Amino acid sequence: MAPSKLLNRLVSRVTVEWAGFLVHKAAPTHYYPQISPSDPIFALSVVALGVNGYMRKPKPLPSPLAQQPFTLAEALEAGLTRARTRAGDLWTPSREIRLPRATAFGLLESCRALVSVTPSSVVSHITAAKIHGLYLPLRFENEQGFHLSKKVGTGRPQRRHVRGHELCLGPGDVVMIRGVPATSVQRTLLDIAPLLSVEELVVVADQMVCAHHYSFGPVKIAMVELGDLNNYVARHAGMRAMRKVRAAMELVRVGSDSPPETRLRLLISMSPLPIFECNFELKDDNGKGRIAPDLACRRYRTCAEYDGAHHFSPDQQSKDHDRDFITKSLGWHQVLINKDDMAKGKLVVVTKIARMLVLGGWPDPQNLACRSLRGELHTRKDFA
Repeated sequence: MAPSKLLNRLVSRVTVEWAGFLVHKAAPTHYYPQISPSDPIFALSVVALGVNGYMRKPKPLPSPLAQQPFTLAEALEAGLTRARTRAGDLWTPSREIRLPRATAFGLLESCRALVSVTPSSVVSHITAAKIHGLYLPLRFENEQGFHLSKKVGTGRPQRRHVRGHELCLGPGDVVMIRGVPATSVQRTLLDIAPLLSVEELVVVADQMVCAHHYSFGPVKIAMVELGDLNNYVARHAGMRAMRKVRAAMELVRVGSDSPPETRLRLLISMSPLPIFECNFELKDDNGKGRIAPDLACRRYRTCAEYDGAHHFSPDQQSKDHDRDFITKSLGWHQVLINKDDMAKGKLVVVTKIARMLVLGGWPDPQNLACRSLRGELHTRKDFA
């Protein structure tokens, strides 16, 4: 057999899937692994393209297939031929699924196609946490692949780019998110608990139970009430990492709006400082609520605010200016904490807060406010 024919036969099977991927843009989502130019498949596919010649541009896909991942069944129902589903403008990440290369789409759309071709499966674990928008550590941000689960006894989902699990799912453990079945937020918390530290679990649980019912501004409703979450944890005592979960639940409070706020609250709670609360309104002489700081110590009229990156926008800076003015007008002492303070650790954060507490009448029995900050501040290294 001629060398060119032999090579053509050798690579024909891989080029059906990979050739279009190489000449067009890569798959439009980072949840699937990408092919590298150093991969042998790259060289083989390029050779095969040279043997087969220039590939014709496929016919446009019908709507809505052009805007989202779809299954082979959906493609055939829309009138596509088998040959069209193998064209170079489509990628096959897993059997029976096609992804349009020219379209950007989110995680939920990819999961929709996966559960469609994996009967009785639900999105779970880290993938479910991302769909719910939970505050995950950065190490999970670029995790590739998907987590799918089935009930115990029905077999784990087995599919390329899928990590399959078997779960004992009870009533309420599965919810529908825009038509995609996924584990509920409370079930997801327990499923990912073995992967998280106690502090990371507190961050996620704080987010789930966060609610605001101030006398001003919009109401914020919790994903799940704190009492309901505690009851749910108690009913699942036999699951993995429950010691960590129970330790985290003892530290969870209602009212933290972001991971830095939760970490600031935890740092204060583990220091000799007096108690600070979430969801506390500062009121004027007429009893009208005017402002709600991140954390407040009502006894010594001292509050702490975490200033994150969004506080640098002109609009937010204007709001913060008003917040600072109102806080001072109401006779409260405010301390602002930023990421540089948190990076320095307990010394800077606790000392800053202690100095404001002393102004409010706190006796400071351990002389925390007297500790030097020389060389510790970000811009003024000479301030003691």
